[in-house]
Amino acid sequence: MSTAYINRIGTAVPPFDGHQKFVDYAPALLSSKSARQLFHKMVERSQIEHRYSFLQPGQGSQDEGGFDIQGFYQRGRFPDTEARMRFYERHAPTLAVQALDDIDFCGFKDEVTHLIVASCTGLYAPGLDIDIVNHFDLGSEVERTIIGFMGCYSAFNAFKLARHIIRSEPDAKVIIVNDELCTIHMQDVDELERILCFSIWGDGCSACLVSGEPSGIELRSFHSKLIPHAADQMTWRIGQHGFDMTLSGQVPLTLLHGLPSNICSILGGRSTSDIDLWAVHPGGRSILDAVGSALDLEPEALNCSREVLRLYGNMSSATVPFVLRTMLDRNLKGLGCGMAFGPGLTAESMIFELAG
Repeated sequence: MSTAYINRIGTAVPPFDGHQKFVDYAPALLSSKSARQLFHKMVERSQIEHRYSFLQPGQGSQDEGGFDIQGFYQRGRFPDTEARMRFYERHAPTLAVQALDDIDFCGFKDEVTHLIVASCTGLYAPGLDIDIVNHFDLGSEVERTIIGFMGCYSAFNAFKLARHIIRSEPDAKVIIVNDELCTIHMQDVDELERILCFSIWGDGCSACLVSGEPSGIELRSFHSKLIPHAADQMTWRIGQHGFDMTLSGQVPLTLLHGLPSNICSILGGRSTSDIDLWAVHPGGRSILDAVGSALDLEPEALNCSREVLRLYGNMSSATVPFVLRTMLDRNLKGLGCGMAFGPGLTAESMIFELAG
């Protein structure tokens, strides 16, 4: 069978860095002084410095009671789900175009046979896939697939599908777009754990070309594991005022206890010492710390993941491609393991190789 490779990875983020504005704004949602103090302490430890959004942070008194100059988030009257989906429909295609331009998509778009779009932060129909086809004037025969609502690990599902396509159709060229607008789902709640959850999310988009051409990142194998008795620790449901994310503080402990017994199957019988590169989804500092401890990794093993977390926060499904792009930019080489976690509690992983 043919071998599949990620030949190119493009990335894009919106124009506005809203992280510091959120740090200043969020405590007003908390009625407890102790909760506000703990919020600041946890944010300082988060190792996140930037998170990007299409929402332009307000400045000074002009945004009294509000987060952004568009008036999307006004205290006491956050937008309903319809307004959030309209915002997604307006801005997600823009981000997709930017990421595709980053891989010079127009230079080879007529060779593309398949388009896979993964997103869990918005939906509409005709959807983002159709907008991409129309914007770039792709042929109407391009095969389109949507991967939706699977959470942070869905990049692996997209890579897995692309690999299956290449193995059955060796001449295929597959484009994967992971497009997430996480910042449009902040909730007006007086709950510290949920406010801390909102403090990690950023917006971003990746675009990957996958083909049988032997260059870039070889996709070796994939593994999926449901961690038992943890389904309620990470949930993602559509509510009246956006998508409601639950991210329990127990997740790092669950990974710390659950990963060691599964690492042999995740690595296909290899040991951690056989792995040169770790593309772990930076779901948060505590997630990375837990994975590093569970697998007894050297501190520098997760440097690329930590760098993406620092610069962009958690961009859901787009984040792992950002980590892989960082590895390519640094000209790293060797056998790698990618890993991400999501509702279920699901651990998705892949073995890959950067050969230069």
